[in-house]
Amino acid sequence: MIRVLLAEDQAMLRGALVALLSLEPDIEIVAAVGDGEAALREAHALKPDLIVTDIEMPGLTGLEVAQRVARFDHPARVVILTTFARAGYLRRALDAGVCAYLLKDTPSSKLAEALRTVHAGGRVIDPALAAEGWVGADPLLERERQVLRLAGEGVSAGKIAEELGLSSGTVRNYLSQAIGKLGVANRIEAYRLAKQKGWL
Repeated sequence: MIRVLLAEDQAMLRGALVALLSLEPDIEIVAAVGDGEAALREAHALKPDLIVTDIEMPGLTGLEVAQRVARFDHPARVVILTTFARAGYLRRALDAGVCAYLLKDTPSSKLAEALRTVHAGGRVIDPALAAEGWVGADPLLERERQVLRLAGEGVSAGKIAEELGLSSGTVRNYLSQAIGKLGVANRIEAYRLAKQKGWL
């Protein structure tokens, strides 16, 4: 049996996925949770073979879950199932060690096949994204990304500095660098563009 932990914050979709995957004779859903923190806890306790997770979730994102699970003694293989059909997200997912990246409109039979492939040691990337996955590299450094994300959410430079352990001047420098790299006029435009590209 392929033991699967499912992490999806939309309750209706989570229930539908559990019902559909439970019809497969070789797949067992060991837990279904609604946020990243719960996914990490259950993964640690249950040691599933696979974790199927969305990217955007409360608490930890699916990518953060993947990064942390990779440090477990017996890490599960992570499958991203998302609505974000953006090359930037795909690149970040692969960098985080994700073994499959599929879109939520994938037929359930294809999803089950993908889970079997990943369980057997393979990788699966949605065909629509595979071709463009390495086009348009993310120009942002991790620190620039952190600062820009917080600024775009309306956090002041002073609060960002406090949260990240930086000086206010350093925060302003990171914002200035991000704005310059993205070729936009201000932090709001930089945030919108980076979000649209899947770089945040």
